[in-house]
Amino acid sequence: MRISELATVTGVPVATIKYYLREKLLPEGERTSATQAVYGQAHVERLRLIRALVDSGVGIASARQVVAALDDPPDNPNHLLGMAHAAISPPVDEDLDPTAAQELIRRWGWAPETCTPQQVAGVARALDSIERGGFAIPETTMDAYLVGIRQMVEAEIDAIPTTSAEDAVRYVVLGTVLVEPLLLALRRVAEEHVSGERFGGADT
Repeated sequence: MRISELATVTGVPVATIKYYLREKLLPEGERTSATQAVYGQAHVERLRLIRALVDSGVGIASARQVVAALDDPPDNPNHLLGMAHAAISPPVDEDLDPTAAQELIRRWGWAPETCTPQQVAGVARALDSIERGGFAIPETTMDAYLVGIRQMVEAEIDAIPTTSAEDAVRYVVLGTVLVEPLLLALRRVAEEHVSGERFGGADT
């Protein structure tokens, strides 16, 4: 298909597609002349991935890291997961003390050194915000978080496609960027439901 057809199929303007081509986010099409190229289904899938990332707030530089992981994936699936997470996670704040986060991870029987620094920093950032807000999470509640998160994550890992590195990265990245708002919304729905069961509905 021509670039105009690619734009129609994906809903991405031609000018934006040309920008992604210049930024090396989207691979070049097959040249048919000095000024013309044709594009295939692989371009459609890659373009949809790029748009999903950008629309979810992932910057061009981070999107480029994801694309790099697609084009040159590591052999180890765990490394692939780390690369995908690193590309869409905030940078490490060097002024933030990771000790509390490391202790929490160890309390659950995990080794913080097996996690990417960005993910440990994410836990540290969240714990710091909770402490500064004067809020304390009971230990029993924190342990319940672990049980629920572990069960959820095992289901997610089981569902990672093994057909190709691109499918795996797309699943991990989009599963992180697009699903996290759903998880938050479902948590709030569940809280309202359980609260209603336990304490009764609205006053009549």
